Amino acid sequence: MNKDTDIQLSGPFKATDGAGRAHDVKAIRIFDEGYGAIDVYVDFKAPISGLHKDKALIAAVVAQLRTVGYKGPELAPGDPVLQESRLLVLEAPDEFNTFAAGKGWKDLSEDF
Repeated sequence: MNKDTDIQLSGPFKATDGAGRAHDVKAIRIFDEGYGAIDVYVDFKAPISGLHKDKALIAAVVAQLRTVGYKGPELAPGDPVLQESRLLVLEAPDEFNTFAAGKGWKDLSEDF
């Protein structure tokens, strides 16, 4: 893990999807790809394929983020191409940047 670009926001917790199934989350993390936008990566212990747009699952992730200090608007499903069987990728709104900066994230695009 690169401390400048890969930052863990939360450790393990359980998240429930819209069908009422509980899923074990290993971590929530962010990774700065250098262009100022933040994608939020949610690592699961078991496959969650097809659930990247599940509103209840996303709400559970946002609720967990709120327990660690996030106060902004909801996150949105990320690009379907980025989703993996055990990884949920969410797009963070611009307001997320302030929260992320408080956790050590640096906007690498500001250097240019």
